[in-house]
Amino acid sequence: MSAPTATPPTPALERLRLAVSHRRGYVPVASTALLLVVLLLAGNSRYYGFLDTQVLLNIFINNAGLLVLAVGMTFVMLTGGIDLSVGAMAALSTMICAWLTETNGWPPLVSILVALLAGAVLGKTMGHMVHDYGVQPFMATLAGMFLARGLCFVISTESISISDPFFASAAQYRITVGSAFITWSVVIAFAVVAIAYTVLHYTRFGRGVYAVGDNPQSAELMALPVRRTVLSAYTVSGVCSALGGVLFTFTTQSGYSLNLLGGELDTIAAVVIGGTVLTGGSGYVLGTVLGVTVLGVIQTIVTFEGTLSSWWTKIVTGVLLLSFVLLQRVLTARRTT
Repeated sequence: MSAPTATPPTPALERLRLAVSHRRGYVPVASTALLLVVLLLAGNSRYYGFLDTQVLLNIFINNAGLLVLAVGMTFVMLTGGIDLSVGAMAALSTMICAWLTETNGWPPLVSILVALLAGAVLGKTMGHMVHDYGVQPFMATLAGMFLARGLCFVISTESISISDPFFASAAQYRITVGSAFITWSVVIAFAVVAIAYTVLHYTRFGRGVYAVGDNPQSAELMALPVRRTVLSAYTVSGVCSALGGVLFTFTTQSGYSLNLLGGELDTIAAVVIGGTVLTGGSGYVLGTVLGVTVLGVIQTIVTFEGTLSSWWTKIVTGVLLLSFVLLQRVLTARRTT
């Protein structure tokens, strides 16, 4: 007597399983929100003026570029992948903007568009390597990281300062919020967050990202465009990396090959602390915002303390990252039982 064959999951069952997975995904996000509240209350109890409006807004001003990088990384990690090229691609974006604008006299907006196009091409190329050629995301994006960083040094081994008034005005312009202010970089970063939230939760592509990360085989059975979804996710990450580099250029007024060295690690840490599961299929853009904010609050506490080395930020980030990975393991184990 032959063994019974497994019945493929129906689309209705898959949607139910995805809904349950998403509900369990609230636990890490809620943990991040609770951690953020605890850090803010602890900082306020120890330091005078810690919760001043400008202090809180400075967290987003200082981390606008990281937030954009983390949004792109969220798309990739939701599909079950990872992108190690984000820091190098952001650095390449600063070099492209500086080289085309300052050295070659191109209009700033054209230079920025070229940088974004370069990010899209690199991201899509890595997506092809992952899906079409079966290369592990770690290795495919590691190659992309070396390629982007190497191209930085091909353009110039020295820093390229930007004197164009467009970049200067973009860096210096202030948008008043009561008695405080924010910069254009913050506005752009939150616009990216809003677009990403809408795409992930209200479009077919967004639902496909979650489905592919949860179970690629089931996504194929549901007739979802898995290949197109993976390629698009890596393309989004590449564009966000390039845009993050543009925002970094606004701040530094220059392009430099060693910009954002190790930025991919901070980005991954922010996304994981924000509740996105490393194996894919569960996570939220708003959780990523919380993860970036947590890292920003830790930096602010270290700054207010004054006597601590900036490396304490890395130490605390490492402890939090390990804690959230362990939490994910517990939740994943419960989901599979």
